[in-house]
Amino acid sequence: MFDAIVGGHLCLDLFPEMPYLPLESLAIPGKLYEIGQLGVATGGAVSNTGLALHRLGVNVGLMSSVGDDLVGRAILDVLRARDPRLVELITVSAGTSSSYTVVLSPRGSDRVFLHFTGNNATFTASDLDPAAMRGTRIFHLGYPPLLPRLVENDGAGLTKVFKLAHKSGAATSLDMTLPDPNSDAGQVDWRRVFKNALPHVDIFIPSIDEALFTLRRPDFERWKGNAIDAVTLPYLREFAAELLAFGPAIVGFKLGHRGVYLKCADESRLARLRPGGLRLPESDAAEVYHRAYQVDVQGTTGAGDAGYAGLIAALLRGESIQTAASWFCATGACCCEAHDAASGVLSLYDTLSRIAAGWKLRSDTL
Repeated sequence: MFDAIVGGHLCLDLFPEMPYLPLESLAIPGKLYEIGQLGVATGGAVSNTGLALHRLGVNVGLMSSVGDDLVGRAILDVLRARDPRLVELITVSAGTSSSYTVVLSPRGSDRVFLHFTGNNATFTASDLDPAAMRGTRIFHLGYPPLLPRLVENDGAGLTKVFKLAHKSGAATSLDMTLPDPNSDAGQVDWRRVFKNALPHVDIFIPSIDEALFTLRRPDFERWKGNAIDAVTLPYLREFAAELLAFGPAIVGFKLGHRGVYLKCADESRLARLRPGGLRLPESDAAEVYHRAYQVDVQGTTGAGDAGYAGLIAALLRGESIQTAASWFCATGACCCEAHDAASGVLSLYDTLSRIAAGWKLRSDTL
């Protein structure tokens, strides 16, 4: 029995070191560039949030699948080396290719991702194990834009997943990734998907860009990737009300270097979390904004996923939504101190000790 299960997208991340290669060089054909060694780590929401929860001391299961290929074996080996129990709920799909991402980090530029969806393209509710989910307190699913079978037919598959999780007695949580505008996910009517699925989702905290792309595309285009610095507290408050109207109990927005914003529904809707044993003291209709913690940023891969793990860990321990916001920002900040999505995350004890020692907040605020 696991206290939390993370399902959905799982892949292998490849990080070639390229500290001296500028972004514009990648557009010049016919040249060879020397780069550094290759970093290898598991990626996707299942790995990023799941391993962060594991590092925080949560009894977590990872529920996904890999192909029967070299990449799939590498994914299982990496996870098994961390804890053999982490692979107990991962199945091997015969005759399929596993998913991978090449993460390019050119000098002085944000990351560029080259992603192969692989067997994630066939992920459906049938990949979940209802027996293993019984007794789980929270089920978290990540990256539906990279799980096409879940979002087709206006999200019928996604809705089925969360109905299944609720039937098992678990609270439910959904995380997003930004759809590629040129992919099928970029053409999905996400408002219709959310209308069908979010009544069965208890916790929904996308990044502000993910929320804008899926629900307020004109604002997404207007701010041209600078939404984090453009949004105001009144704007987030009104946008959060729109998300709550779909049905979740807790919504919010990841705001990168500006922290996180969270908004709770009223007590009657928060009561949906209690079958999973989750308690949120003094959270009735609460609104929380927490600034990001100061760190020497080495990379931002998986920071939002790690932050989500901090929030889930807080909810599992019965902390307030204010404390959950602090843990969200702290775990996400720790993640940024490493190039990959997992090695920077600290134990819960070390994370809380860092906060208690007077960990400074960034000056960026709403």
